[in-house]
Amino acid sequence: QVNFVVCQLFALLAAIWFRTYLHSSKTSPFIRHVVATLLGLYLALFCFGWYALHFVIQSGISYYIMIIIGVENMHKYCFVFALGYLTVCQITRVYIFDYGQYSADFSGPMMIITQKITSLAFEIHDGMFRKNEDLTPSQRCLAVRRMPSLLEYLSYNCNFMGILAGPLCSYKDYITFIEGRSYQLQQSEANGKEDTKYEQTDPSPNIAVAQKLMICGLSLLFHMTITKTLPVEYNIDENFRATASWPVRFFYLYVSLMAARPKYYFAWTLADAINNAAGFGFRGYDKNGVTRWDLISNLRIQQIEFSTSFKMFLDNWNIQTALWLKRVCYERATFSPTIQTFILSAIWHGVYPGYYLTFLTGVLMTLAARAIRNNIRHYFVESPAVKLCYDIVTWMATQAAISYTVVPFVLLSVKPSLTFYSSCYFCLHIASILVLLVFPLKRTQKGSKKHESVQPVWSRKLEEESLLQKNSYSTTNNSFSQKQEITCRYQALKQ
Repeated sequence: QVNFVVCQLFALLAAIWFRTYLHSSKTSPFIRHVVATLLGLYLALFCFGWYALHFVIQSGISYYIMIIIGVENMHKYCFVFALGYLTVCQITRVYIFDYGQYSADFSGPMMIITQKITSLAFEIHDGMFRKNEDLTPSQRCLAVRRMPSLLEYLSYNCNFMGILAGPLCSYKDYITFIEGRSYQLQQSEANGKEDTKYEQTDPSPNIAVAQKLMICGLSLLFHMTITKTLPVEYNIDENFRATASWPVRFFYLYVSLMAARPKYYFAWTLADAINNAAGFGFRGYDKNGVTRWDLISNLRIQQIEFSTSFKMFLDNWNIQTALWLKRVCYERATFSPTIQTFILSAIWHGVYPGYYLTFLTGVLMTLAARAIRNNIRHYFVESPAVKLCYDIVTWMATQAAISYTVVPFVLLSVKPSLTFYSSCYFCLHIASILVLLVFPLKRTQKGSKKHESVQPVWSRKLEEESLLQKNSYSTTNNSFSQKQEITCRYQALKQ
């Protein structure tokens, strides 16, 4: 963990140097690719030793598969190989070397590389094999129309900005950044009419980086002072279970899981700051001309802590992974997309049984929450006072459900996880099943119409930003003109 933090701080300094002395206006994309790759491999070697070779092996074999299989089926083979290789490494680390070690390990970066390998394979398949009219707007904008070179591929997978903690980014966004064309974006006009091209050669990321480093400092301070005093394991302490009342137990469940989140806030926000410091992550300007540096941000802390639905929490937690699951699984699943997506998420996270208990529970919670929201929410939104009460109740229910669901994710093993659930009499599992038996899953027409206009303020902002995040992509690909890409982005934003 110390190595990880030291390497990330070094990467932050390297990012500032990279942006200052290897700016796209001063050097060629080839040099930027080479330096980004070598620095990334050096950091991986320093942090993980010779285990870092797995990163090169996984990327190299995946590239070979792409070349020899062809664009028709390479996405399937790359998906199976990359996920299988990751799983083998996770099994080796967990069951052969050190079971229960939940610190930084070499399989962590491999999880990000697996996302990049599979995402790019699907994007190339969409761009070079599928018909344009068969693609969704987001798939059309993400589609890659030519095979990347080996250097571009390694640079995308192993660059120093994201090799240790990500986050995932699209291949087109990364290439646009390396080639120095990520600042020719659009600014939406306040009147909502036709967007105009808004250019600036080099917007400064300094304020965004400083703000994110401040969040990192606060998160680290909270983790080092508060988290250890509120261990999640205390939820299964025999004396605590025997003496504490139900309200006390649920309150401690909530605060202990809330205290476990800052370490993720620290790691993901620092990774985001590193990319921003290098000049990567610029997402254009808002209607006031203010820069936005959240193109590849991985979380929104305010929306996480004030979520009023299970989906709202998931949409703001590990955002890029959620987008990856949506693009490679949910949108392409032929049946039960929710179940398939949660199972893929469990496999990707690792081989600890607790992961599978969490994500299988998450399936129930997601379906039940969706059924409740679609069937009863419209009854509580006519009056502002009633709606406020509804939002408060759903916030409390969401936080309780999230905490209940992710306990096995933290405890990792089967026995303590089942001990916790049995001490709660599997109450939320049973409640979710009863909800699914009582309420239909399909959204009613009445409920659908009302949901669009009566969401909480922070929920509306979340969905607007989520739509922008999912459809705001870089404006270059060697096979497209910039004008075509800008048109593509504008159409996706309108949809």
